Amino acid sequence: MAEIIQKDGTWAFDGAALRLTPGRDKNVGVLRRALGELVVPLGALAGISFEQGRRQGRLRLRLRDGADPLLHATEGRLAEPHDPYRLTVEPDRYGVAEYFTDEVRDALLLEQVPGTPVSEYLLPGPPLPLSVSAGDGTASFDGERVRLEWNWKTEDAKAAAGPRTLALADILGVEWQPSAGLENGHLRFRVTGAPARERAKYDPNAVELWGFRRDPLMALVAAAVQARLPHPSAAVVPEASGKPGAPGASEADHDALLRRLRELGELHRAGVLTDEEFTLAKQAVLKRL
Repeated sequence: MAEIIQKDGTWAFDGAALRLTPGRDKNVGVLRRALGELVVPLGALAGISFEQGRRQGRLRLRLRDGADPLLHATEGRLAEPHDPYRLTVEPDRYGVAEYFTDEVRDALLLEQVPGTPVSEYLLPGPPLPLSVSAGDGTASFDGERVRLEWNWKTEDAKAAAGPRTLALADILGVEWQPSAGLENGHLRFRVTGAPARERAKYDPNAVELWGFRRDPLMALVAAAVQARLPHPSAAVVPEASGKPGAPGASEADHDALLRRLRELGELHRAGVLTDEEFTLAKQAVLKRL
């Protein structure tokens, strides 16, 4: 049993899974607090790293692509206070952090866990039912339907149509985008038969977010819905054997894989990925290309 306890939270590893418990420090984000304890099976991990700094260090978990609906829905946009897979480490616990890292890495090697993408979610997503109010509305999800209700700050044309109820079977995808600078964020649902995308301010299938404290909690709704949609791996069209010129991945899939290659290169240069981890992950992406 390996364990590290910090103000930021407690991570424990029993050889089969990691338990990530958020701390009560004021710097712990509302999303991490709302998630509570996460249990991450060893098979969902692609790697772990520890970075030392002069004032503090960081433990980071890297999950296999497609293992966590939260990571898929947020696409790397979670700021550090809200990211459950990072832990701030005080200098007097650097030795414990290094030991913890070695224990997890040894288990990954012993169990021969690949760093390749997975074809099903290995984490369940947030528990239901779920309801979050932020920005210009409230988003609720019971496992079968999403309900969007508007508040007094909603654009008149959008509010005039009244609350929206979206059946899960009609939802093609979901995305959460935090506000950045002068750009507002959103929680948006792509729905069968919906017209061309509008700004979230006017889109009846989107909640507009303005950068306030509760905005990250909308990512919980995104993750809960994503966990019940077809896994993203199902969207990749396999290459047809024996048919020259048969289509492979769609153009969007191709662009996503190219972005993933760039991200892997950046992680490798930053020292988050070892040479071996980088090679394995790169090979997995190239195979999908």
